[in-house]
Amino acid sequence: MVVKNFAIWDYVVFAALFFISSGIGVFFAIKERKKATSREFLVGGRQMKFGPVALSLTASFMSAVTVLGTPSEVYRFGASFTVFFITYLFVIVLTSELFLPVFYRSGITSTYEYLQLRFNKPVRYAATVIYIVQTILYTGVVVYAPALALNQVTGFHLWGSVFATGIVCTFYCTLGGLKAVVWTDAFQMVVMIVGFLTVLIQGSTHVGGFHNVLEQSANGSRLHIFDFDVDPLRRHTFWTITVGGTFTWLGIYGVNQSTIQRCISCKTEKHAKLALYFNLLGLWIILVCAVFSGLIMYSHYKDCDPWTSGIISAPDQLMPYFVMEIFDTMPGLPGLFVACAFSGTLSTVAASINALATVTFEDFIKSCFPHLSDKLSTWISKGLCLLFGVMCTCMAVAASVMGGVLQAALSIHGMCGGPMLGLFSLGILFPFVNWKGALGGLLTGITLSFWVAIGAFIYPAPASKTWPLPLSTDQCIKSNVTATGPPVLSSRPAIADTWYSISYLYYSAVGCLGCIAAGVIISLITGYQRGEDIQPLLIRPVGNLFCFWSKKYKRLCWCGVQHDSVIEQENLENGSDWKQGAESVLPNGLRRESLVHVPGYDPKDKSYNNMAFEITHF
Repeated sequence: MVVKNFAIWDYVVFAALFFISSGIGVFFAIKERKKATSREFLVGGRQMKFGPVALSLTASFMSAVTVLGTPSEVYRFGASFTVFFITYLFVIVLTSELFLPVFYRSGITSTYEYLQLRFNKPVRYAATVIYIVQTILYTGVVVYAPALALNQVTGFHLWGSVFATGIVCTFYCTLGGLKAVVWTDAFQMVVMIVGFLTVLIQGSTHVGGFHNVLEQSANGSRLHIFDFDVDPLRRHTFWTITVGGTFTWLGIYGVNQSTIQRCISCKTEKHAKLALYFNLLGLWIILVCAVFSGLIMYSHYKDCDPWTSGIISAPDQLMPYFVMEIFDTMPGLPGLFVACAFSGTLSTVAASINALATVTFEDFIKSCFPHLSDKLSTWISKGLCLLFGVMCTCMAVAASVMGGVLQAALSIHGMCGGPMLGLFSLGILFPFVNWKGALGGLLTGITLSFWVAIGAFIYPAPASKTWPLPLSTDQCIKSNVTATGPPVLSSRPAIADTWYSISYLYYSAVGCLGCIAAGVIISLITGYQRGEDIQPLLIRPVGNLFCFWSKKYKRLCWCGVQHDSVIEQENLENGSDWKQGAESVLPNGLRRESLVHVPGYDPKDKSYNNMAFEITHF
């Protein structure tokens, strides 16, 4: 292993990232000190604008695992990762048009409040506990994994970076709340893009320009993007990425507390949707940067792969090793890249800490003690941020002794996200599903997704489905390292080459579809939910899209839910005839001419706002 140590300027650049991030937390702690309420701390007073929220969303879900892992993925397996362009589009459209309107109009702070409104408290508490456990585990790995990769290549102090990340994130989350998280994320997003651009410019210069990059990548079969093989066992094809990837990312975006919390902090529903669509641009930009970084790395190392030659010990070390090599004579720029990687880590950890504090306060403390004062609520919220910051940092320490379990822990996010997506889909799309179906569906989905993921961990998929594209070591300096080949598989059960070998991107789909199927069956067996007992705002009647020609069949799809009373408001909001019938009737029996009096609805902007919740929820 070749370790190239940081110069003093690299540490200066890296330290500046932490200093500015902490400074933003101090700024908002001072600026908002007179607005000491839990609402202001946890959801920014519900008055955020779409710009910083969009940057924050992008930064939070493009962690250091993305910065280091995606270029390595492209380097080894080719540019098929580019198909995520389509996946991200599906995810953002479905989130903004299907899930967000329900959460926003419900006036909730924790997404799991919806589950109590739609089902009951046990369903809410079960989902909250699952979210807390998987988020702490995932966040700990997000902190440790990139710190280890950078340490082994750059000599950057492992535990120094781990504890610095935990301390700084906890510091500005505890002081400044959601506003500090959002604006720090926005700053860190800029750092990520600048870091990527420096690598792209310097790296392409080293290999003779982008034309050479594309030519050499094509010669190495790295530009075969669209593979329409329908085999679900193939790691990455067009279908695994678009279908499986959509389920995976929808579990992260559509129903994830971290995402929804920032969306509902926007001052109107229109701003929340704009935040999601501008965030889509950010996701595309990061994806393009990461894909081209991988192609540039391949052009640079096409005749001497540092991974198979034994120069580095893991694929995640490729990107830092490449950066240290191309910036060898430019002190400060390696530090900028490390700042780029840790910007992703900081934003992910900060968002997780804030989301964990919110769901714990709203779902447990506030439900048990509903009459807490604003001052006490704020101090409790800050205490929870501190507690979860410490827990996430401790989880990073625990990850260091997990060994091979690290890979399994990284899959926890997707394994839990699928069943959660299924649970919320049952509530929003299937009015007849009752609480027994919801709880049974959640347990079924969790069981199925964990079964397939753990089975895949114990019995890895055959090399023919997962082995990378050819890598050359012809021009490497000869060493005593033995060339690696496909792993030899020991005796395996028959199920290992089928069920356990499906692409990891389908784990969420398995959990989601299993949850929905079990929930529907259990509800039909135990007695379906009466539609008249459900508030129309808790259901999104997508059946209207398929039964637009018949009022009778639309009503049948409503399953007794009184959607007639909200149709006019929906039409005015989005300017479409997505739902038909009872055109003059609005919520609470109001008519179009009295729409200006509907709480939370702005007829001029044709969008919902949070002003009504200022009164009704606190």
